[in-house]
Amino acid sequence: MLAEFDLIRRYFMSSQEASTASNGVTLGCGDDATLLLPQAGQQLVVSVDTSVVDVHFPREASAFAVGHRALAVALSDLAAMGATSRWCLMALTLDQRQFANDEATHAWLADYARGFHALCQQHATTLVGGDVTSGELSIGVTVMGELPVGEALTRSGAQAGDLIAVTGALGGGAGGLALWQQGERDLAHPLLSRYLLPQPRLAAGLALRGLATAALDISDGLLADLAHIRDASHVGAVIALDALPLADELESSLGREAALKAALSGGDDYELLVTLGADDVAEAQQRLVPLGLSLTVIGHCCEALGVTASGQSELSRYVSGYAGWQHFSGEAP
Repeated sequence: MLAEFDLIRRYFMSSQEASTASNGVTLGCGDDATLLLPQAGQQLVVSVDTSVVDVHFPREASAFAVGHRALAVALSDLAAMGATSRWCLMALTLDQRQFANDEATHAWLADYARGFHALCQQHATTLVGGDVTSGELSIGVTVMGELPVGEALTRSGAQAGDLIAVTGALGGGAGGLALWQQGERDLAHPLLSRYLLPQPRLAAGLALRGLATAALDISDGLLADLAHIRDASHVGAVIALDALPLADELESSLGREAALKAALSGGDDYELLVTLGADDVAEAQQRLVPLGLSLTVIGHCCEALGVTASGQSELSRYVSGYAGWQHFSGEAP
């Protein structure tokens, strides 16, 4: 097995861009810390995400998917702020007990690095440092981006009367997990791809700057994340269940009611949830057309606090009673 610093050089430095003024890195990997130079007039946007084996991804998932997913879920937070991604740090805790020999270890690392670096390149993000250690498999990724001063999308700007909308489709993450648990392993399946290879909506976040009054990414589920906007903006929300855009093959795989529950509370969708003035919805939808991405209105903000659904169905009662996911207490019924 390679020593720590040889491992870092082999898998996490060789394919990165040289430190140049063009990418804002004045001192990159290989020192005690990195030196970065944000552009003039830009705010630095920073977020960190941890991915833990058998909590956020299955132990048997391909190393490529693990590397892609660890970065994607972190980049999604930058998308929610309307930021452009610039740099990232990655701390990998590698469990060598899962490998039969050094050859298997190196094969896994090569595939992991390939997934991680491919997404870096897709979003012009430079890996500028990190750490590798031994222990239970987990990955911590810190992402750093930029946006013009005063233009950040936040959770606190929604007002009563604003419409609530989501990019793309919902329920794919939960649907993919369900299929994985049933034995599906083909990453080409649209649901499994949504679960293990999520796509951060960075371009959409940029496109919605100046129009969205509040925004966040859907990581814990629509209901749980909508509650964050409700609490930060001091508004209530009413959603239309029939308007929810469902991921491809979700309903045929799970059935109608389970598909709607996956869209409402399944999590791991990494779409953007936004509020907008009614007059801005058409413009917002038009801005997403070049991205091949839909923006679907699913409800509206109101003065009465709480999150409810229109109608008197069992799912409507499910919505009003849902308390959300908490890592240290489990999922609410």
